[in-house]
Amino acid sequence: MESEQLTLLALKQGDAKVFESVFKTYYTQLCIHVRRYVIDPDAAEEVVQDMFFKVWEKRNVLSVHTSLNAYLYRAATNQALNYIKYQKVTSQYKEYVGFTTNTATESNAHEELVSNDLETKIDFLIKSLPERRRMVFEMSRFEGLKYHEIAEKLKISVKTVEIQMSKALAFLRDNLKEYLPALVMGLFFWWIK
Repeated sequence: MESEQLTLLALKQGDAKVFESVFKTYYTQLCIHVRRYVIDPDAAEEVVQDMFFKVWEKRNVLSVHTSLNAYLYRAATNQALNYIKYQKVTSQYKEYVGFTTNTATESNAHEELVSNDLETKIDFLIKSLPERRRMVFEMSRFEGLKYHEIAEKLKISVKTVEIQMSKALAFLRDNLKEYLPALVMGLFFWWIK
């Protein structure tokens, strides 16, 4: 347990060698775990890589209350579920637009364009939230924490968490309204509620 605390401390301090060691230790196991949710092995690897990227990106605010193992498995599961939801949104978008092609190449190119464009827009909007609001949103949506858990971690009231989430969701709704057709917006807002 003490070595795990040292590992977490080193991660928070930005020790790239420790991060690489954690990555190598857990990567294959997490890919296998994510395959329970994401059938495509390449997509499962991408999900795990994205999860590790987020862990590294947020290393200075990393808060592990159980074990590193449990934290990483939960983070990977949440990332996989977000990936699945995102795939449903883009799929619904394509159906709504009525996009049909004669070649697989055109279909793949369009899918990638829609996917990348929407993901870039959402990432940009989340990053442009005020810091506290962004932290609340990410802890709720990407780490799967309940409002009371977020309130405890940030030492704020549950009501403040609710207000910050409400403002974050309103901001996303307003800024994605013109980007997506009404049908997809309904599905997307169902996901972010």
